Amino acid sequence: MNNKNFLIVGGSSGIGLEITKQLAGQDHQIFVASRTSDKIPTTNNIHHIKFDVILEDLPTDQLPESLDGLAYCPGTINLKPFRQIKKEDLENDFKINFTGAVNTIQSTFKLLRKSSGTASIVLFSTVAVQTGMPYHASIASAKGAVEGLTRSLAAEFAPNICVNCIAPSLTNTPLAERLLSSEEKQKASNERHPLKRFGEPNDIASLACFLLSDNASWMTGQILHTDGGISSVKLF
Repeated sequence: MNNKNFLIVGGSSGIGLEITKQLAGQDHQIFVASRTSDKIPTTNNIHHIKFDVILEDLPTDQLPESLDGLAYCPGTINLKPFRQIKKEDLENDFKINFTGAVNTIQSTFKLLRKSSGTASIVLFSTVAVQTGMPYHASIASAKGAVEGLTRSLAAEFAPNICVNCIAPSLTNTPLAERLLSSEEKQKASNERHPLKRFGEPNDIASLACFLLSDNASWMTGQILHTDGGISSVKLF
């Protein structure tokens, strides 16, 4: 997998930043579309595109003529009791998690079709879609739409473009900072997972990079649960 072009939307923080670093370390050309760039490494093969998924259309004129892979990483963690969820909460979660992904894929579809091999799209869901969790109604609904989109596009885009989705549990990123802000919260999260720890960005990014690679070219339409076992294992 050499000399490929990858677009990482939301690649300036958290899991997206780790994906950016891993792919850049393999000498690919990485195009990071995000609002900020201060944490992005300064290397010749990382190119920043200033972009807000809610407010703007992706400036495709700043992208190469073809793309070999796309990872859409923006997300939200808006946890509220159902009775307190407002219309604005739902709209924001869907705009960032679902509509932003749709718009990005539509904007880059022709570039992905021009890949010399099988291109790959990686989306992100949450363990809370498969496993019911209190206070997750808004984000689980939005990410549930992402999982439906994954399967639909995998069917529609085959055989030229693979589309897969990663559904993590709680991961140590700036987005989850409030949920891991104390030793007590971290310990409680560790205990909830069968593998006795919450996720780190590298855990998720390594799988994303695999899905973007030629090694995953016979996988499509999959929802992969990288979640410390919380969605499928119960310890007695």
